[in-house]
Amino acid sequence: MTTGAMNQRSRAPRHPRADGERTRGAILREAASLATVDGLEGLSIGNLAAATGISKSGLYAHFGSKQELQMATVEEAERILQAEVVQPALAARPGLVQLAAVCEAFFSYVQRRVFPGGCFFTATALEMGTRPGPVKERIAAIQSDFTALLRSFAATALEQHELPAREDPDRLAFELHSILLGADTKFVLHDDPAVLDLARQVIRQRLGLGNGTNPGQASSAQQA
Repeated sequence: MTTGAMNQRSRAPRHPRADGERTRGAILREAASLATVDGLEGLSIGNLAAATGISKSGLYAHFGSKQELQMATVEEAERILQAEVVQPALAARPGLVQLAAVCEAFFSYVQRRVFPGGCFFTATALEMGTRPGPVKERIAAIQSDFTALLRSFAATALEQHELPAREDPDRLAFELHSILLGADTKFVLHDDPAVLDLARQVIRQRLGLGNGTNPGQASSAQQA
């Protein structure tokens, strides 16, 4: 075997596609963070290049237009929301425990400043709400999906008699989502964790959990 052949075999194999995907992922993670501060409309190849240290030409190789960059950023933000909020909740026991878990996961996601401007979808919903097009439609769909998830958890809790029989899952999901969004907005505005603590108390009381009451105890009390 020649020395050249040995050197070729000794070199670690390159995976340009995997490297490109990692680079794209890092770019989009930074783009999502910037969007919670500057807005999706404020997102540009120029400020993204400054934030990532990647040349404009390198970024154009990943995104052919501003709308393509915005759509990809929204999809990355959804992936992060799934990992940070939805998946931890899905690991909880179905019913009232799961409903409380998804709310707590959301508060944790906000308090840990996964994004500097709070929840990505809270930050961008009003901005894009008056701008018809695919970006607005995608953000609206993701918001609707999250509300539907809250509703499904509430419906399960109702079926398991962990909530009063008079409870309406649609209304409860709306109330809880409103509390989550309001708490996120106030936390970002005032930079005060006490806002999230108060919201936690409001949600626990709304779910009949009180202060430290577990869902099983709440269920027994509600059926009495």
